[in-house]
Amino acid sequence: MEDVQEGVLRKMLAGLEPDGAGEGIVHYALRRGASTTEMAPFIGEPFTLRFTGERSCIVCGRSVKKLFGQGFCFPCFRDAPEASECIVRPELCRAHLGEGRDPEWERTHHDREHVVYLSDTGKIKVGVTRSDQVPVRWIDQGAVQAVVIARTPYRQLAGLIEVELKKSFSDKTNWRAMLKPQLPDRDTLLAARDRAMEALGYELGAYSLPGEEPLVLRYPLVDPPPKVVSVSLDKVPEVSGTLAGIKGQYLIWKDGRVLNVRNHSGHHVAIG
Repeated sequence: MEDVQEGVLRKMLAGLEPDGAGEGIVHYALRRGASTTEMAPFIGEPFTLRFTGERSCIVCGRSVKKLFGQGFCFPCFRDAPEASECIVRPELCRAHLGEGRDPEWERTHHDREHVVYLSDTGKIKVGVTRSDQVPVRWIDQGAVQAVVIARTPYRQLAGLIEVELKKSFSDKTNWRAMLKPQLPDRDTLLAARDRAMEALGYELGAYSLPGEEPLVLRYPLVDPPPKVVSVSLDKVPEVSGTLAGIKGQYLIWKDGRVLNVRNHSGHHVAIG
């Protein structure tokens, strides 16, 4: 299963194969430049990820010595819409006003329908994403279950709902808790939704969806390790061993080492 072709690492592609009963099996593909490799054949098998030492900005493609954020050169981290503050804080988005670092990009990506959701990543958290990013956003976060609780016509409004709900729920994922074996608890998720509905006032509550069905997500994992330690390709340029599985954007080796692929966007790598 050798594949020594090198390429620029990007966030893994992820999809879901629904079973028709509110559950789905997650599948992944690793991207290296123009090359895409399905990961299912590697689960439970030897797998090596090797960093070549080269780095490129994922926006402009410029070769750099240091990356910022999740794969940006400094000018793009400062100026590109993909790295704008409203990515992390949607309540600050101004796309619906025709404003932003790149108004056309904002119009395409943020001045459109968004959802607010609750997901279970070791604990219940609140989040915002574009409607067309469901369930990919949940997969990227490693959620074992999630449910849409509100739908809005643009990003900033969804962000305002999230701000209100952050008084009761976290908006962060603890990666260690997320990577622990976990069974979905539907009752806990639905009870959290009830609390969220009660927390929204009349104006924001007009966008709420109290009757959406939760989705359960199952990840490709074979005998996951009981303890994990995060590794960085900048410090350990080659990670090799039996791949126990994938969850969120993490590759998980049987010996407990895990690597966040998204955090290594822009690194040139080869696999084998």
